[in-house]
Formats: sequence, C-alpha cells, structure tokens
Amino acid sequence: MWIGSITTILSLVLAYPLAFFIASRPARTRYLWLALVVIPICTNLVIRTYAWMLILDQRMPPARLAQFLGLISNDSALFPSAFAVYMGMLSNSLPFAVLPLYTSIERIDWSIIEASQDLYASRTRTFFHAIVPQTLPGLVTATILTLIPAIGIFVVPDLLGGSKTMLIGNLIQQEFGPSRDWPFGAAVSFGLMFLTLIGLFILGRFNRSGTGDSI
Repeated sequence: MWIGSITTILSLVLAYPLAFFIASRPARTRYLWLALVVIPICTNLVIRTYAWMLILDQRMPPARLAQFLGLISNDSALFPSAFAVYMGMLSNSLPFAVLPLYTSIERIDWSIIEASQDLYASRTRTFFHAIVPQTLPGLVTATILTLIPAIGIFVVPDLLGGSKTMLIGNLIQQEFGPSRDWPFGAAVSFGLMFLTLIGLFILGRFNRSGTGDSI
C-alpha cells in the first residue's frame, strides 16, 4: 500500500505546478494543454504499460543513459524494477490529479492572494494560507482519484515489476489465481471496496458542503 501512497504523493506534487501552468495559459491554448493531459488515459492501460516496457528497454535512450552513469549494467534494461513501476503508475495517476486541481485553480479568488501579499506575507505563507485552502476540494478529489486506483492496480506492477512488486490488486489476483484461497481473496477485495466507499463518502461530504468541485 505504501507504493500506492508514494505514487499519490508524487502525482500531487507534479500535478500542482502543472495545473497552475495550464490555468495560466491563454484561452486559445489552454484546452490544447488539457487535451495533451487527457489523451493518454484514453488509451488502454495494458497498451500504455507495454509502451513503458519499450521506452525502458535496454536499447532505448533512458536505459543507455542509466548504463552510461553506471546505474545499471551494460546489458540491462530499466525494468523490471521499482523505478519502472513508479513511472508506469505515475503516468496513469497524473491526469486524474491534474484535472480536479485545474478546476479548483480556475476558481481561485486572486484578490485573497493579493491581500496576502499586501500584508507582506512570504510566498510560503501565501501558498499555505491563501492558495491551498482555496484548492483543497480539488486536492481531496485528486487524492481519492489517484490513491484508490493506485493501491488496487495489478497490471503495472505485474509487467513492469516482474511480479516482484506486490500491491493489493496483485494480492487479490494471486489469491483468486495460483493460491486459490478464495475466502482470503474475497476478504481483501471487500477491504478495498470499503476503502473506496470511504473515499467516496469523503468526496460526497465536500460536495454537499458546497465547497467541492463536481467531477
């Protein structure tokens, strides 16, 4: 589960500046940037995972660079490895983090930020006291939309991790497959469903309070 949590944190860290960048673009190019973010998730996850396998192959530039730096041996690829799993999961989660954050950033009241600057607040205090509270609904939505799929996914760890990286989705697959321990697999599946319902409940509370963004 910690791999899914780290992936969610990395997605949010990257999505925040990316969402601000897109929101600051002129209207005529803003939707082009959004399309570039959305288009990858229109492709099947398995196809995207196989694409990462090709990108991280030992003959491709990323692996060549890693070989030159001595990070891997000269006849090795960048997968299967934890790095490959993170890259695959991050590319899958990032669009789901950018879109809700972009929606919240578009609705920011910039007069609050200007007031913070007029009161000589530092950039850090302005960010945490004027920007983050206004984008909190999008942040909550982005966290839910990235965390739940990240801890339940099994295709990316299976292909890019060489079956060495175990997530809840891989555990469920293992229990219903080779291990044939269906009761335990059902219990883990119920736990994942319960976690999903908790996330949806939190999101629903934000929406009912009038502070959340619609998805």
